[in-house]
Amino acid sequence: MPRETLFEFYQIGAFTKATAIDAETGLEVSIVGPSNTSELVLRNNALRKLAAALKRHGIDDAANR
Repeated sequence: MPRETLFEFYQIGAFTKATAIDAETGLEVSIVGPSNTSELVLRNNALRKLAAALKRHGIDDAANR
């Protein structure tokens, strides 16, 4: 079963900060990209970074995303 993930987006000048938060563990990661990048691209990149962080923390089902 896929894990629930929360996303936050903040535009800071010419950049957008995207944060992905694992709802179960509270683990969060952030990336920054140009403001003209689509939300989908930022979301996917943040999700990949979160999956890698979950794997580093020994949470096995990160591949089920």
